[in-house]
Amino acid sequence: MSRRRQKKRPKKDEPRREKSGRLRRAAVVLVVVVLLATGLAASLLPSGLLDGDASAPRAVIVDQLSLSQPNPDFAASATDILEQADYAVDYFSGEQVTVDFYRNLPTHDYDLIILRVHSGIAEETDITTGETTQREYVSLFTGEPYRRDKYPNEPRGRLGKATYYEGAPPLFGIGPEFITHSMEGSFDKALIVLMGCDGLRSQRTAQAFLDKGASAFVSWTRSVSASHTDAATERLLEKLLVEELPVGDAVAQTAAEVGPDPSYGAELRMLPEGG
Repeated sequence: MSRRRQKKRPKKDEPRREKSGRLRRAAVVLVVVVLLATGLAASLLPSGLLDGDASAPRAVIVDQLSLSQPNPDFAASATDILEQADYAVDYFSGEQVTVDFYRNLPTHDYDLIILRVHSGIAEETDITTGETTQREYVSLFTGEPYRRDKYPNEPRGRLGKATYYEGAPPLFGIGPEFITHSMEGSFDKALIVLMGCDGLRSQRTAQAFLDKGASAFVSWTRSVSASHTDAATERLLEKLLVEELPVGDAVAQTAAEVGPDPSYGAELRMLPEGG
């Protein structure tokens, strides 16, 4: 596999670190409710994405799901596959996944970003009437407890209140406007794998990652269980890094082999299609 030209990187925290925002409008509060299901995916750079010298490619496993559905075996297996393919790997557990962590994620020059995080289709709730409206985008969970007044300088419509189920303690969630306007820097051709639910039920959040410089976005079409997404992600990594398939072929073969999620029917897909 070819290598990418090494770039001057900004200072970053020590590995195994993480950081931490609200999607709101005038009289509207964004609420994301998902089942304790999880999403999948993992993959590696498309062939030819790295161009160049001896600098090692870099990957990160963002494990927000460790707060509710920990699977240390997945983290260990994924890390082992990546390291055997000469990747330098960073890992961040759930409490490290904050609004500011997402804000700075593009600045760390990762080639592969595995988001083992809860995600779900957003809903907006009118404070006055209590009426909820499902939106056309997916919100990603942080591990940071939600507090309405915490980010007063964050423009409206970028952060929201995310809950696993009705009545659960709320966390901050980030939406596509946060990805587009609040994240610093560029993903610079990184491959994004969102292991959470509904990542490609709508394309708006996926497109925000692509517009921010990602080469491709891999995720699920509906809700997905933790066990299914973890197994599928491992298989995807094997196809990308051991069999060295192009991303599109690796996703298609993984989807065919693991099949839809048996509980929720989610299928593994990527954007751009066939990329």
